[in-house]
Amino acid sequence: MTSKLPHLETSIFTLISQQAQAAGAINLSQGFPDFPVDPLLVEMHQEVLHQNCHQYTPMSGLPKLLDQLADTIQRHYGRKLQPATELLVTAGATQGLFATLTALVHQGDEVVLFDPAYDCYETPIILCGAKPIHIPLAHDFAPDWELIYRKISPKTKWMVINNPHNPSGYVWTAADFTELLALAEKHPQLHFLFDEVYEFITFNKPHLSGHQLEQLQNRLVVVSSFGKSLHITGWKIGYVAAAASLMAEIKKVHQFMVFSVNSLGQHTLSAYLDQKPLGSAAALYQPKRDLFRAGLQDTGWELLSCEGSYFQVASYQAFSAEPDRAFCTRLIEEAGVACIPLSVFYEDRLDLKRVRFCFAKTDQTLQAAIEKLQQWSNLNLKNT
Repeated sequence: MTSKLPHLETSIFTLISQQAQAAGAINLSQGFPDFPVDPLLVEMHQEVLHQNCHQYTPMSGLPKLLDQLADTIQRHYGRKLQPATELLVTAGATQGLFATLTALVHQGDEVVLFDPAYDCYETPIILCGAKPIHIPLAHDFAPDWELIYRKISPKTKWMVINNPHNPSGYVWTAADFTELLALAEKHPQLHFLFDEVYEFITFNKPHLSGHQLEQLQNRLVVVSSFGKSLHITGWKIGYVAAAASLMAEIKKVHQFMVFSVNSLGQHTLSAYLDQKPLGSAAALYQPKRDLFRAGLQDTGWELLSCEGSYFQVASYQAFSAEPDRAFCTRLIEEAGVACIPLSVFYEDRLDLKRVRFCFAKTDQTLQAAIEKLQQWSNLNLKNT
């Protein structure tokens, strides 16, 4: 049988995690927390287990949870949505992204992806018979608007915007949104898919959301994640917001992918949100970011700016000129710390000698990783 996706291989996240486990290394590669979730959430889940909520929820999601999500979006972004027709609970943000692209992208369409790009966007585009158009971000991971204008054509129907950005932590500015509105006015065929799973993890500057672009409400979809916002990645529950005309198409695909999402999780989240509304997690993650950055100061690592998410990009050029995938393998073996090579996020595998660390870990884990990296760095700086 001929493969529909012959270019795909085992995810780098799987491969690095396997190497880390085999070597007994500290895993700062994959983006998941290693600290306990809020005890109240566990308590709520225990209560829900004994209630009569073990059957399918409605396809769009638990009605009360949809109402709470509408309230959350209005409170944070000022956008009023109709819960029944403009919101959808999904089996994680990835499923929401996949359903959206599968439903709304047509054969022959062009879809803009900004490199370095998270790896889940391209596959549904290809399966739709559409063409991913990879546009590299600037050296500081800001959008290169001059290049973007050159790359857009009448066939370009969608643009995927990941903000805050994984892997870099870049957060879009008001100037970026102004440029986006000008682009949208020039290209009325263009629609926008906002991946905002790290919306509540920003530092020192506010998160600007697609929800706030009133002029584009009928041309955009916004995907969010309980997993990232509440540190429960294994629950795989996210949600999608879109105008009713777009959402009707997304639901057509969603119903045949999963129909409905885990009922226990939805009931638990609804009970939890009654007591603790969704909000900023910066107070949790900023000290972790600062701890990790302070630990690697003056060690030879070049730390790039991190304005959001729970990832830190670093350059290792002071230590080596080897390819980043080989460097990550060597760091696991020699330092006992795992990270992700940034080249895998680029279509052309551009290798800028940069890696991504995840600091969504306990302070104890971070401190142990810092000590290992400091020791390795001191040794390798002396040997260069």
